[in-house]
Amino acid sequence: MQIDKNDLKSLIAKVRRDIGHKDMEVDIQETFFDEQSGTLFIITPDRPEKSVVIGKGGWVVGRLREELGVNSIHVEAYSDFIVPQYRMKLAQAKLENITQEYPHPYNKPLSNLINLLKARIENPYNIESLLRSYQDSESKIQDFQVGDPIQDKENPPFQSVVALSGGVDSSTSLIIAKMLGFNPLAVTVNPGDIILPRYFRDYVESLTQKLGVEHKYLEVEMQEVISGSLEGRFHPCGRCSEIIEEAILDFTRDNNIPFLIFGDLLSTGAQSLQWEEVTDDSLKTVKTLRINLPALLSLKKGDVKKVAGNWGVKKRRGYGCPLIGEVHRKHPYMRRYSIQRVLRETRAGILEPGEALDQIQD
Repeated sequence: MQIDKNDLKSLIAKVRRDIGHKDMEVDIQETFFDEQSGTLFIITPDRPEKSVVIGKGGWVVGRLREELGVNSIHVEAYSDFIVPQYRMKLAQAKLENITQEYPHPYNKPLSNLINLLKARIENPYNIESLLRSYQDSESKIQDFQVGDPIQDKENPPFQSVVALSGGVDSSTSLIIAKMLGFNPLAVTVNPGDIILPRYFRDYVESLTQKLGVEHKYLEVEMQEVISGSLEGRFHPCGRCSEIIEEAILDFTRDNNIPFLIFGDLLSTGAQSLQWEEVTDDSLKTVKTLRINLPALLSLKKGDVKKVAGNWGVKKRRGYGCPLIGEVHRKHPYMRRYSIQRVLRETRAGILEPGEALDQIQD
């Protein structure tokens, strides 16, 4: 579908007049159409121009979609992608240096990740189309034999562990890791139903089956965190995350797997790649490369919801797990610390203000 930019600007101006909006200059930087999804992307120079295209309450873009007969329209401001592009360039420079340290075949998925990162820097607006090309290209996806990681720790059949909670962030990490040839083993820490309820475990088991990825649960003791937070002594999220990360990191090291992938969105740029080092019994330094995959690719919450949603994993309304909901109910002052976590993602550009408001209100 070819859409002339000037014709589109004229149509937007007409729609604004037809629904009684004030005449405003329509400024569009570029447009492109995703044939497979039927989505039109409109890129404006800045957020004020984005608001002109969307209109009050989304009326303008809604009418525009009807006029053009497309499935959906996404309007983005170029200014919102300047910082993410810079962050991805920082990540690219560090990743290229790291990749040189790995022999074949371990450098292959890292090279694939570099190529995806370069493509995303060029087109930061539509992660789905970039991943589609990897999914469809046999030359970019490496298939490996899946086996039991416990059987041979010296020559593990897996190249990476993906920490999988069943949420959209970690699910997107697993999907991308599989596409890029990281030959992942999905590992889920199970602290009990109050933190990992059945519906998250259903997402975990369904996704790993669809992807053909081996999956393992790790049991941990979380009673002290649960009891302390329900008593109002502390906010649970920091302590819970620390226990979960330590359990997965220990498992990764014990099984001699070189890459550990998390669904963190905040540690962007060069900080999305970290060495986790420990000295073993023989005084040898064991290095594990931690990759915060969504952060490395500067993905926003909307991006991971789309990617995971295509594989049947949906973002549930509300903030956090059942435990934090109960903590908020019993100790309302704890909401302050949860809100701080939401605002941190909003400041980083991961959450749109409306998404942040939904989480705060829930």
